[in-house]
Amino acid sequence: MKRNFARTSLFTLILLPYAAVAAATKVSDPISFQSVSQLLLALLLVDSLIFALAWAVRRANFVPGQGSGMRVVASLALSARERAVLVQCGDKQLLLGVAPGSVQLLAQFDEAVIEPGSAPKGEFANRLAQILQQKGP
Repeated sequence: MKRNFARTSLFTLILLPYAAVAAATKVSDPISFQSVSQLLLALLLVDSLIFALAWAVRRANFVPGQGSGMRVVASLALSARERAVLVQCGDKQLLLGVAPGSVQLLAQFDEAVIEPGSAPKGEFANRLAQILQQKGP
């Protein structure tokens, strides 16, 4: 019992100065212009930090296997859910049919059908039609 009293008295003596400082501190109005503007500025800072980090992660390309010599050269929407995609893989180009839940190899080209980065809009559809007409069914 004396031990608990001594412990309580010791804690009271240690914490008493902090309680006096807390009681003497003036609390400002939480809905003042200064408080609200400080809150909004802090929220803006946190939001901008989140967007900056998301942009940096997207640009940094941390996903393994990305940038390993494979890239999409061109893409053509065949319907609302299906696409024909021309992929550069090393020195070959692959024509892939992409649908929800499946990817199929449609054709493989040893030489470039379309040079990567040089295909203007709509050129892929025209060039694909020419190549498929040359090959025949």
